[in-house]
Amino acid sequence: MKRHGKKLAAAALGVLCLILLSGCHGSKEQAAFTVPEESDTSRQYELTFWAKNDTNINQTEIYKQAIADFQELYPNITVNLRLYTNYGDIYNDVITNISTGTTPNVCITYPDHIATYMTGDNVVVPLDELFTDEKYGLAGSEVLFDSPSQNEIVPEFLEECYMAGHYYAVPYMRSTEACYINKDYVEALGYTIPDILTWEFIWEVSEAAAEKNADGTFKLNGGEVLLPFIYKSTDNMMIQMLQQLGAGYSTEKGDIQIFNDTTEEILYTVAAHTKSGAFSTFSISGYPANFLNAGQCVFAIDSTAGATWMGSDAPLVDIAEVSLADFETEVRPVPQFDPEHPQMISQGPSVCVFNKEDPQEVLASWLFTQYLLTNEVQIAYAQTEGYVPVTLKAQNSEEYQDYLSREGEDDNTYYDVKIKASKLLLDHMDDTFTTPVFNGSVSLRNAAGQLIEEVTKSTRRKETVDDAYMGNLYAEIQALYHLNEFGGPSEGKVDLGPLPGTAKILLAALTFAWVCILLYLAVSVQKSKKKEKRNI
Repeated sequence: MKRHGKKLAAAALGVLCLILLSGCHGSKEQAAFTVPEESDTSRQYELTFWAKNDTNINQTEIYKQAIADFQELYPNITVNLRLYTNYGDIYNDVITNISTGTTPNVCITYPDHIATYMTGDNVVVPLDELFTDEKYGLAGSEVLFDSPSQNEIVPEFLEECYMAGHYYAVPYMRSTEACYINKDYVEALGYTIPDILTWEFIWEVSEAAAEKNADGTFKLNGGEVLLPFIYKSTDNMMIQMLQQLGAGYSTEKGDIQIFNDTTEEILYTVAAHTKSGAFSTFSISGYPANFLNAGQCVFAIDSTAGATWMGSDAPLVDIAEVSLADFETEVRPVPQFDPEHPQMISQGPSVCVFNKEDPQEVLASWLFTQYLLTNEVQIAYAQTEGYVPVTLKAQNSEEYQDYLSREGEDDNTYYDVKIKASKLLLDHMDDTFTTPVFNGSVSLRNAAGQLIEEVTKSTRRKETVDDAYMGNLYAEIQALYHLNEFGGPSEGKVDLGPLPGTAKILLAALTFAWVCILLYLAVSVQKSKKKEKRNI
Protein backbone atom coordinates (compact mmCIF):
# COMPACT_ATOMS: atom_id res chain seq x y z
CA MET A 1 0.00 0.00 0.00
CA LYS A 2 2.75 2.43 0.90
CA ARG A 3 4.65 1.45 -2.23
CA HIS A 4 1.69 2.42 -4.43
CA GLY A 5 1.30 5.68 -2.54
CA LYS A 6 4.90 6.58 -3.19
CA LYS A 7 4.49 5.82 -6.89
CA LEU A 8 1.41 7.99 -7.02
CA ALA A 9 3.22 10.83 -5.28
CA ALA A 10 6.19 10.50 -7.60
CA ALA A 11 3.93 10.61 -10.65
CA ALA A 12 2.14 13.66 -9.30
CA LEU A 13 5.48 15.35 -8.72
CA GLY A 14 6.43 14.53 -12.32
CA VAL A 15 3.31 16.23 -13.65
CA LEU A 16 3.96 19.24 -11.43
CA CYS A 17 7.52 19.53 -12.77
CA LEU A 18 6.23 19.26 -16.33
CA ILE A 19 3.76 22.08 -15.73
CA LEU A 20 6.44 24.24 -14.13
CA LEU A 21 8.88 23.60 -16.96
CA SER A 22 6.28 24.32 -19.63
CA GLY A 23 5.57 27.68 -18.05
CA CYS A 24 9.18 28.60 -17.39
CA HIS A 25 10.06 31.55 -19.61
CA GLY A 26 13.02 32.70 -17.56
CA SER A 27 16.54 33.24 -18.82
CA LYS A 28 19.44 31.39 -17.30
CA GLU A 29 23.07 32.29 -17.07
CA GLN A 30 24.96 31.12 -20.14
CA ALA A 31 28.27 29.65 -18.99
CA ALA A 32 31.44 31.08 -20.49
CA PHE A 33 32.75 29.00 -23.38
CA THR A 34 36.28 27.65 -23.06
CA VAL A 35 38.02 27.70 -26.42
CA PRO A 36 39.87 24.45 -27.25
CA GLU A 37 43.64 24.85 -27.46
CA GLU A 38 43.67 23.36 -30.95
CA SER A 39 41.12 22.77 -33.68
CA ASP A 40 40.88 19.03 -34.29
CA THR A 41 40.98 18.81 -38.08
CA SER A 42 41.20 15.01 -38.02
CA ARG A 43 37.49 14.77 -37.20
CA GLN A 44 34.47 15.48 -39.38
CA TYR A 45 31.84 18.01 -38.24
CA GLU A 46 28.40 18.58 -39.72
CA LEU A 47 26.85 21.97 -38.98
CA THR A 48 23.34 23.29 -39.56
CA PHE A 49 22.99 26.93 -40.62
CA TRP A 50 19.58 28.60 -40.55
CA ALA A 51 19.18 31.76 -42.59
CA LYS A 52 16.43 33.96 -44.01
CA ASN A 53 15.77 34.64 -47.66
CA ASP A 54 12.74 36.06 -49.45
CA THR A 55 12.65 35.74 -53.22
CA ASN A 56 16.06 37.26 -53.90
CA ILE A 57 17.86 34.31 -55.46
CA ASN A 58 21.13 36.25 -55.37
CA GLN A 59 21.18 36.02 -51.59
CA THR A 60 20.70 32.26 -51.71
CA GLU A 61 23.60 31.94 -54.13
CA ILE A 62 25.82 34.01 -51.83
CA TYR A 63 25.06 31.70 -48.90
CA LYS A 64 25.85 28.68 -51.05
CA GLN A 65 29.08 30.20 -52.35
CA ALA A 66 30.17 31.17 -48.85
CA ILE A 67 29.59 27.62 -47.66
CA ALA A 68 31.50 26.15 -50.62
CA ASP A 69 34.46 28.50 -50.12
CA PHE A 70 34.52 27.82 -46.38
CA GLN A 71 34.40 24.05 -46.87
CA GLU A 72 37.31 24.29 -49.30
CA LEU A 73 39.35 25.87 -46.49
CA TYR A 74 38.01 23.44 -43.88
CA PRO A 75 37.25 20.15 -45.69
CA ASN A 76 36.46 18.45 -42.36
CA ILE A 77 33.49 20.79 -41.76
CA THR A 78 30.22 20.35 -43.66
CA VAL A 79 27.64 23.16 -43.48
CA ASN A 80 23.99 22.38 -44.27
CA LEU A 81 21.90 25.42 -45.21
CA ARG A 82 18.24 25.70 -44.27
CA LEU A 83 16.41 28.75 -45.65
CA TYR A 84 13.36 30.46 -44.16
CA THR A 85 11.11 33.09 -45.70
CA ASN A 86 10.96 35.21 -42.53
CA TYR A 87 12.68 35.67 -39.18
CA GLY A 88 9.50 34.87 -37.27
CA ASP A 89 9.60 31.27 -38.49
CA ILE A 90 13.25 30.95 -37.49
CA TYR A 91 12.37 32.32 -34.06
CA ASN A 92 9.52 29.85 -33.55
CA ASP A 93 11.53 26.85 -34.72
CA VAL A 94 14.49 27.70 -32.50
CA ILE A 95 12.23 27.98 -29.44
CA THR A 96 10.62 24.64 -30.26
CA ASN A 97 13.98 22.97 -30.82
CA ILE A 98 15.46 24.26 -27.57
CA SER A 99 13.18 21.88 -25.67
CA THR A 100 14.36 18.91 -27.75
CA GLY A 101 18.03 19.87 -27.84
CA THR A 102 18.03 20.17 -31.63
CA THR A 103 18.89 23.81 -32.17
CA PRO A 104 20.96 24.68 -35.24
CA ASN A 105 24.66 25.36 -34.89
CA VAL A 106 24.54 28.83 -36.44
CA CYS A 107 21.50 31.02 -36.92
CA ILE A 108 20.82 34.40 -38.51
CA THR A 109 18.38 36.19 -36.23
CA TYR A 110 17.73 39.38 -34.23
CA PRO A 111 19.09 40.40 -30.81
CA ASP A 112 15.54 40.56 -29.42
CA HIS A 113 15.10 36.95 -30.46
CA ILE A 114 18.47 35.88 -29.10
CA ALA A 115 17.39 37.07 -25.67
CA THR A 116 14.43 34.69 -25.84
CA TYR A 117 16.66 31.79 -26.86
CA MET A 118 18.46 32.02 -23.52
CA THR A 119 15.88 29.85 -21.78
CA GLY A 120 18.04 27.01 -20.55
CA ASP A 121 21.53 26.31 -19.38
CA ASN A 122 24.16 27.14 -21.99
CA VAL A 123 21.83 27.35 -24.99
CA VAL A 124 23.53 30.32 -26.66
CA VAL A 125 27.32 30.66 -26.64
CA PRO A 126 28.74 33.85 -25.11
CA LEU A 127 31.30 34.97 -27.67
CA ASP A 128 33.61 37.09 -25.47
CA GLU A 129 36.41 34.52 -25.22
CA LEU A 130 35.99 33.49 -28.85
CA PHE A 131 36.35 37.14 -29.91
CA THR A 132 39.72 37.49 -28.19
CA ASP A 133 41.26 34.04 -28.55
CA GLU A 134 44.77 34.46 -29.96
CA LYS A 135 44.50 31.52 -32.34
CA TYR A 136 40.85 31.27 -33.35
CA GLY A 137 39.40 34.61 -32.36
CA LEU A 138 38.65 37.54 -34.64
CA ALA A 139 41.72 37.96 -36.89
CA GLY A 140 43.26 34.99 -35.03
CA SER A 141 46.63 33.58 -36.06
CA GLU A 142 45.23 30.11 -36.92
CA VAL A 143 42.16 31.31 -38.83
CA LEU A 144 42.56 30.24 -42.47
CA PHE A 145 40.93 33.33 -44.01
CA ASP A 146 41.15 37.11 -43.71
CA SER A 147 38.96 37.58 -40.67
CA PRO A 148 38.26 41.13 -39.40
CA SER A 149 39.50 42.16 -35.99
CA GLN A 150 37.02 43.24 -33.33
CA ASN A 151 38.06 46.87 -33.90
CA GLU A 152 37.12 46.51 -37.58
CA ILE A 153 33.48 45.74 -36.80
CA VAL A 154 31.40 48.94 -36.76
CA PRO A 155 31.11 49.68 -33.00
CA GLU A 156 27.47 50.80 -33.18
CA PHE A 157 26.52 47.55 -34.90
CA LEU A 158 28.51 45.36 -32.53
CA GLU A 159 26.95 47.09 -29.53
CA GLU A 160 23.55 45.80 -30.62
CA CYS A 161 24.81 42.28 -29.93
CA TYR A 162 25.82 43.03 -26.34
CA MET A 163 23.31 41.97 -23.70
CA ALA A 164 23.39 40.87 -20.07
CA GLY A 165 27.08 41.70 -19.84
CA HIS A 166 28.26 39.59 -22.80
CA TYR A 167 28.36 39.45 -26.58
CA TYR A 168 25.92 36.81 -27.78
CA ALA A 169 26.13 37.50 -31.50
CA VAL A 170 27.98 39.28 -34.27
CA PRO A 171 26.18 41.63 -36.67
CA TYR A 172 25.70 40.28 -40.18
CA MET A 173 24.09 43.09 -42.20
CA ARG A 174 22.61 46.44 -41.25
CA SER A 175 19.85 48.53 -42.73
CA THR A 176 17.49 51.28 -41.71
CA GLU A 177 14.16 52.46 -43.06
CA ALA A 178 13.79 54.75 -46.06
CA CYS A 179 10.99 56.69 -47.68
CA TYR A 180 10.69 55.81 -51.38
CA ILE A 181 8.98 58.65 -53.22
CA ASN A 182 7.21 59.13 -56.55
CA LYS A 183 8.95 62.42 -57.36
CA ASP A 184 6.68 63.10 -60.35
CA TYR A 185 3.57 63.02 -58.16
CA VAL A 186 5.05 65.29 -55.50
CA GLU A 187 6.01 67.88 -58.08
CA ALA A 188 2.64 67.56 -59.84
CA LEU A 189 1.05 68.55 -56.54
CA GLY A 190 3.24 71.66 -56.46
CA TYR A 191 5.79 70.55 -53.85
CA THR A 192 9.56 70.12 -53.80
CA ILE A 193 11.06 67.19 -51.91
CA PRO A 194 13.35 68.40 -49.08
CA ASP A 195 16.59 66.63 -48.18
CA ILE A 196 15.09 65.69 -44.82
CA LEU A 197 11.37 64.96 -44.79
CA THR A 198 9.20 66.16 -41.95
CA TRP A 199 6.00 64.58 -40.72
CA GLU A 200 4.21 67.84 -41.47
CA PHE A 201 5.35 67.67 -45.10
CA ILE A 202 4.37 64.00 -45.47
CA TRP A 203 0.89 64.54 -44.07
CA GLU A 204 0.28 67.72 -46.08
CA VAL A 205 1.29 66.19 -49.41
CA SER A 206 -0.58 62.96 -48.65
CA GLU A 207 -3.77 64.88 -47.91
CA ALA A 208 -3.40 66.78 -51.18
CA ALA A 209 -2.90 63.51 -53.04
CA ALA A 210 -6.08 62.05 -51.52
CA GLU A 211 -8.34 64.60 -53.25
CA LYS A 212 -10.87 63.13 -55.67
CA ASN A 213 -12.77 64.16 -58.77
CA ALA A 214 -16.54 64.37 -58.85
CA ASP A 215 -16.75 60.85 -60.31
CA GLY A 216 -14.79 59.38 -57.38
CA THR A 217 -11.48 58.95 -59.19
CA PHE A 218 -8.34 60.52 -57.81
CA LYS A 219 -7.20 63.82 -59.26
CA LEU A 220 -3.53 62.86 -59.05
CA ASN A 221 -3.51 59.64 -61.06
CA GLY A 222 -7.01 59.60 -62.56
CA GLY A 223 -7.54 56.11 -61.18
CA GLU A 224 -9.84 54.48 -58.70
CA VAL A 225 -6.99 53.38 -56.42
CA LEU A 226 -4.50 55.64 -54.65
CA LEU A 227 -3.01 55.21 -51.18
CA PRO A 228 -0.84 58.31 -50.80
CA PHE A 229 1.21 57.09 -47.81
CA ILE A 230 1.83 53.43 -46.91
CA TYR A 231 4.02 52.25 -44.04
CA LYS A 232 5.29 48.67 -44.03
CA SER A 233 6.53 48.18 -40.43
CA THR A 234 4.21 50.07 -38.11
CA ASP A 235 6.23 48.95 -35.08
CA ASN A 236 9.15 50.95 -36.44
CA MET A 237 6.83 53.83 -37.24
CA MET A 238 5.65 54.12 -33.64
CA ILE A 239 9.11 53.54 -32.16
CA GLN A 240 10.77 56.18 -34.33
CA MET A 241 8.05 58.78 -33.73
CA LEU A 242 8.35 58.32 -29.97
CA GLN A 243 12.15 58.50 -30.16
CA GLN A 244 12.03 61.69 -32.24
CA LEU A 245 9.63 63.29 -29.78
CA GLY A 246 11.65 62.23 -26.74
CA ALA A 247 8.68 60.29 -25.42
CA GLY A 248 8.71 57.05 -23.46
CA TYR A 249 8.95 53.65 -25.13
CA SER A 250 10.92 51.57 -22.64
CA THR A 251 13.95 51.78 -20.38
CA GLU A 252 17.07 49.66 -20.63
CA LYS A 253 15.84 47.67 -17.62
CA GLY A 254 12.58 46.87 -19.33
CA ASP A 255 10.18 49.37 -17.80
CA ILE A 256 7.40 49.73 -20.37
CA GLN A 257 6.50 53.37 -21.03
CA ILE A 258 4.69 53.27 -24.35
CA PHE A 259 1.18 53.83 -22.96
CA ASN A 260 1.56 57.59 -22.62
CA ASP A 261 -0.07 60.81 -23.84
CA THR A 262 2.35 61.22 -26.77
CA THR A 263 1.47 57.77 -28.05
CA GLU A 264 -2.20 58.73 -27.88
CA GLU A 265 -1.54 61.92 -29.85
CA ILE A 266 0.27 59.90 -32.52
CA LEU A 267 -2.67 57.51 -32.76
CA TYR A 268 -5.16 60.37 -33.13
CA THR A 269 -3.02 61.75 -35.97
CA VAL A 270 -2.97 58.33 -37.64
CA ALA A 271 -6.75 58.10 -37.29
CA ALA A 272 -7.28 61.51 -38.86
CA HIS A 273 -5.18 60.75 -41.93
CA THR A 274 -6.64 57.28 -42.28
CA LYS A 275 -10.14 58.77 -42.27
CA SER A 276 -9.26 61.07 -45.16
CA GLY A 277 -7.77 58.21 -47.15
CA ALA A 278 -4.23 59.58 -46.94
CA PHE A 279 -2.68 56.72 -44.90
CA SER A 280 -2.65 52.95 -44.73
CA THR A 281 -0.38 50.09 -43.70
CA PHE A 282 1.15 47.01 -45.28
CA SER A 283 -0.84 44.65 -43.05
CA ILE A 284 -4.12 46.25 -44.10
CA SER A 285 -3.61 47.19 -47.75
CA GLY A 286 -0.62 45.27 -49.06
CA TYR A 287 3.03 45.64 -50.01
CA PRO A 288 3.98 49.34 -50.38
CA ALA A 289 6.27 48.68 -53.35
CA ASN A 290 3.42 47.25 -55.39
CA PHE A 291 1.33 50.40 -54.96
CA LEU A 292 4.34 52.66 -55.57
CA ASN A 293 5.35 50.82 -58.75
CA ALA A 294 1.79 50.86 -60.07
CA GLY A 295 1.49 54.63 -59.66
CA GLN A 296 -0.93 54.20 -56.76
CA CYS A 297 1.23 55.62 -53.96
CA VAL A 298 3.28 58.76 -53.31
CA PHE A 299 5.27 57.78 -50.20
CA ALA A 300 6.21 54.15 -49.44
CA ILE A 301 8.24 53.51 -46.29
CA ASP A 302 10.11 50.23 -46.09
CA SER A 303 13.53 48.95 -45.11
CA THR A 304 16.56 49.93 -47.16
CA ALA A 305 16.88 46.15 -47.47
CA GLY A 306 13.82 46.26 -49.75
CA ALA A 307 15.25 48.75 -52.24
CA THR A 308 15.43 46.34 -55.19
CA TRP A 309 11.62 46.14 -55.19
CA MET A 310 11.13 49.91 -55.34
CA GLY A 311 10.75 52.00 -58.49
CA SER A 312 9.79 51.73 -62.16
CA ASP A 313 13.05 50.00 -63.09
CA ALA A 314 13.38 47.82 -59.98
CA PRO A 315 15.10 44.49 -60.72
CA LEU A 316 12.60 42.73 -58.44
CA VAL A 317 8.90 43.54 -58.82
CA ASP A 318 5.77 41.67 -57.77
CA ILE A 319 3.34 43.15 -60.30
CA ALA A 320 2.82 42.60 -64.01
CA GLU A 321 4.90 44.73 -66.35
CA VAL A 322 1.74 46.15 -67.91
CA SER A 323 0.80 47.60 -64.49
CA LEU A 324 4.11 49.42 -63.96
CA ALA A 325 4.03 53.21 -63.97
CA ASP A 326 6.91 55.29 -65.30
CA PHE A 327 8.20 57.78 -62.70
CA GLU A 328 11.36 59.03 -61.05
CA THR A 329 12.06 57.52 -57.62
CA GLU A 330 13.68 59.50 -54.82
CA VAL A 331 15.01 58.01 -51.59
CA ARG A 332 14.96 59.92 -48.31
CA PRO A 333 15.32 59.16 -44.59
CA VAL A 334 12.10 58.52 -42.69
CA PRO A 335 10.11 61.66 -41.77
CA GLN A 336 11.31 63.68 -38.77
CA PHE A 337 9.79 66.02 -36.22
CA ASP A 338 13.10 67.86 -35.93
CA PRO A 339 14.92 67.80 -39.29
CA GLU A 340 17.99 69.41 -37.71
CA HIS A 341 18.46 66.33 -35.51
CA PRO A 342 17.22 63.33 -37.51
CA GLN A 343 16.74 60.00 -35.75
CA MET A 344 16.13 56.68 -37.48
CA ILE A 345 16.19 53.08 -36.37
CA SER A 346 19.13 50.77 -36.99
CA GLN A 347 18.09 47.23 -37.81
CA GLY A 348 19.33 44.12 -39.48
CA PRO A 349 20.15 40.49 -38.78
CA SER A 350 22.86 39.17 -36.48
CA VAL A 351 24.43 35.73 -36.16
CA CYS A 352 24.48 33.63 -33.00
CA VAL A 353 26.14 30.32 -32.18
CA PHE A 354 24.34 27.59 -30.22
CA ASN A 355 26.11 25.53 -27.62
CA LYS A 356 26.72 21.83 -28.12
CA GLU A 357 28.27 19.11 -25.95
CA ASP A 358 31.39 18.97 -28.12
CA PRO A 359 33.53 22.16 -27.81
CA GLN A 360 35.17 21.30 -31.13
CA GLU A 361 31.77 21.46 -32.85
CA VAL A 362 31.18 24.88 -31.29
CA LEU A 363 34.60 26.03 -32.47
CA ALA A 364 33.77 24.85 -36.00
CA SER A 365 30.50 26.83 -35.79
CA TRP A 366 32.40 29.91 -34.67
CA LEU A 367 34.86 29.64 -37.56
CA PHE A 368 31.97 29.55 -40.05
CA THR A 369 30.33 32.50 -38.29
CA GLN A 370 33.56 34.46 -38.67
CA TYR A 371 33.66 33.61 -42.36
CA LEU A 372 30.35 35.44 -42.80
CA LEU A 373 32.21 38.62 -41.77
CA THR A 374 34.83 38.39 -44.53
CA ASN A 375 34.88 41.00 -47.29
CA GLU A 376 33.89 38.37 -49.85
CA VAL A 377 30.61 37.62 -48.11
CA GLN A 378 29.89 41.08 -46.70
CA ILE A 379 30.32 42.99 -49.97
CA ALA A 380 28.54 40.41 -52.12
CA TYR A 381 25.52 40.30 -49.80
CA ALA A 382 25.38 44.08 -49.39
CA GLN A 383 25.17 44.43 -53.17
CA THR A 384 21.93 42.42 -53.27
CA GLU A 385 19.94 45.07 -51.36
CA GLY A 386 20.27 48.40 -49.60
CA TYR A 387 22.23 46.78 -46.79
CA VAL A 388 25.62 48.02 -45.66
CA PRO A 389 28.49 45.76 -44.55
CA VAL A 390 28.99 45.55 -40.79
CA THR A 391 32.77 45.83 -40.93
CA LEU A 392 34.85 48.92 -41.57
CA LYS A 393 37.19 46.58 -43.39
CA ALA A 394 34.55 45.90 -46.03
CA GLN A 395 33.07 49.42 -46.09
CA ASN A 396 36.45 51.02 -46.75
CA SER A 397 37.61 48.45 -49.29
CA GLU A 398 38.28 49.53 -52.87
CA GLU A 399 35.74 46.99 -54.13
CA TYR A 400 32.87 48.37 -52.05
CA GLN A 401 33.75 52.00 -52.70
CA ASP A 402 33.84 51.23 -56.42
CA TYR A 403 30.39 49.66 -56.14
CA LEU A 404 28.97 52.80 -54.50
CA SER A 405 30.53 55.04 -57.13
CA ARG A 406 28.77 53.25 -60.00
CA GLU A 407 25.23 54.22 -58.96
CA GLY A 408 22.81 53.94 -61.86
CA GLU A 409 25.12 52.18 -64.35
CA ASP A 410 22.49 49.48 -64.78
CA ASP A 411 19.20 48.36 -63.26
CA ASN A 412 20.62 45.32 -61.56
CA THR A 413 23.89 45.34 -59.60
CA TYR A 414 24.16 49.13 -59.75
CA TYR A 415 20.45 49.95 -59.55
CA ASP A 416 20.36 53.58 -58.44
CA VAL A 417 17.56 53.27 -55.86
CA LYS A 418 19.38 50.40 -54.14
CA ILE A 419 22.69 52.25 -53.92
CA LYS A 420 20.95 55.45 -52.80
CA ALA A 421 19.39 53.44 -49.97
CA SER A 422 22.81 52.13 -48.91
CA LYS A 423 24.33 55.61 -49.01
CA LEU A 424 21.45 56.90 -46.91
CA LEU A 425 22.47 54.65 -44.02
CA LEU A 426 26.19 55.29 -44.49
CA ASP A 427 25.58 59.05 -44.43
CA HIS A 428 23.39 58.87 -41.32
CA MET A 429 25.20 56.26 -39.24
CA ASP A 430 25.43 58.68 -36.30
CA ASP A 431 21.70 59.42 -36.51
CA THR A 432 20.63 55.83 -35.92
CA PHE A 433 19.44 54.27 -32.67
CA THR A 434 18.43 50.85 -31.38
CA THR A 435 15.77 49.78 -28.94
CA PRO A 436 16.69 48.05 -25.66
CA VAL A 437 16.81 44.26 -25.59
CA PHE A 438 15.18 43.01 -22.41
CA ASN A 439 12.56 40.73 -20.94
CA GLY A 440 9.47 41.45 -23.03
CA SER A 441 11.09 43.51 -25.79
CA VAL A 442 9.71 41.27 -28.55
CA SER A 443 6.18 41.64 -27.21
CA LEU A 444 6.59 45.38 -26.74
CA ARG A 445 7.76 45.85 -30.31
CA ASN A 446 4.75 43.90 -31.58
CA ALA A 447 2.45 45.96 -29.36
CA ALA A 448 3.87 49.22 -30.75
CA GLY A 449 2.88 48.26 -34.27
CA GLN A 450 -0.44 46.78 -33.20
CA LEU A 451 -1.54 50.10 -31.70
CA ILE A 452 -1.27 51.77 -35.11
CA GLU A 453 -2.80 48.80 -36.92
CA GLU A 454 -5.84 48.71 -34.64
CA VAL A 455 -6.50 52.45 -34.89
CA THR A 456 -6.16 52.30 -38.67
CA LYS A 457 -8.55 49.34 -38.93
CA SER A 458 -11.10 50.94 -36.60
CA THR A 459 -11.05 54.20 -38.53
CA ARG A 460 -11.53 52.41 -41.85
CA ARG A 461 -14.52 50.62 -40.28
CA LYS A 462 -15.92 54.03 -39.28
CA GLU A 463 -15.68 53.24 -35.57
CA THR A 464 -15.41 56.13 -33.13
CA VAL A 465 -11.84 56.76 -32.00
CA ASP A 466 -12.06 58.80 -28.79
CA ASP A 467 -10.78 58.77 -25.21
CA ALA A 468 -12.91 55.75 -24.30
CA TYR A 469 -11.64 53.90 -27.36
CA MET A 470 -8.03 54.69 -26.43
CA GLY A 471 -8.51 53.45 -22.88
CA ASN A 472 -9.93 50.17 -24.11
CA LEU A 473 -7.24 49.85 -26.77
CA TYR A 474 -4.43 50.28 -24.23
CA ALA A 475 -5.98 47.66 -21.95
CA GLU A 476 -6.50 45.19 -24.81
CA ILE A 477 -2.97 45.56 -26.14
CA GLN A 478 -1.47 45.17 -22.67
CA ALA A 479 -3.46 41.99 -22.15
CA LEU A 480 -2.82 40.64 -25.66
CA TYR A 481 0.95 40.90 -25.31
CA HIS A 482 1.09 40.20 -21.55
CA LEU A 483 3.05 43.40 -21.03
CA ASN A 484 2.32 43.50 -17.31
CA GLU A 485 4.04 40.13 -16.88
CA PHE A 486 7.48 41.20 -18.00
CA GLY A 487 10.19 43.04 -16.16
CA GLY A 488 13.84 43.85 -16.68
CA PRO A 489 16.75 41.44 -16.76
CA SER A 490 17.15 41.68 -13.00
CA GLU A 491 13.91 39.77 -12.60
CA GLY A 492 15.38 36.83 -14.47
CA LYS A 493 12.57 36.53 -16.99
CA VAL A 494 12.66 36.47 -20.76
CA ASP A 495 9.74 36.94 -23.13
CA LEU A 496 9.30 33.87 -25.28
CA GLY A 497 6.18 35.27 -26.84
CA PRO A 498 3.37 32.83 -27.57
CA LEU A 499 4.41 29.19 -27.67
CA PRO A 500 4.73 27.79 -31.20
CA GLY A 501 1.99 25.34 -32.22
CA THR A 502 4.36 22.38 -32.26
CA ALA A 503 5.42 23.13 -28.70
CA LYS A 504 1.79 23.30 -27.59
CA ILE A 505 1.09 19.91 -29.18
CA LEU A 506 4.14 18.40 -27.51
CA LEU A 507 3.16 19.73 -24.08
CA ALA A 508 -0.43 18.57 -24.53
CA ALA A 509 0.74 15.08 -25.47
CA LEU A 510 3.08 14.90 -22.50
CA THR A 511 0.36 16.11 -20.14
CA PHE A 512 -2.07 13.53 -21.54
CA ALA A 513 0.51 10.78 -21.05
CA TRP A 514 1.03 11.75 -17.42
CA VAL A 515 -2.72 11.86 -16.81
CA CYS A 516 -2.97 8.30 -18.17
CA ILE A 517 -0.14 7.22 -15.88
CA LEU A 518 -1.89 8.76 -12.88
CA LEU A 519 -5.18 7.06 -13.77
CA TYR A 520 -3.39 3.74 -14.19
CA LEU A 521 -1.69 4.07 -10.81
CA ALA A 522 -4.95 5.13 -9.15
CA VAL A 523 -6.71 2.07 -10.53
CA SER A 524 -3.79 -0.11 -9.39
CA VAL A 525 -4.08 1.30 -5.86
CA GLN A 526 -7.80 0.55 -5.78
CA LYS A 527 -7.24 -3.01 -7.00
CA SER A 528 -4.54 -3.47 -4.38
CA LYS A 529 -6.90 -2.29 -1.64
CA LYS A 530 -9.60 -4.75 -2.72
CA LYS A 531 -7.07 -7.59 -2.86
CA GLU A 532 -5.79 -6.79 0.62
CA LYS A 533 -9.39 -6.82 1.97
CA ARG A 534 -10.04 -10.24 0.41
CA ASN A 535 -6.87 -11.59 2.02
CA ILE A 536 -7.87 -10.39 5.49
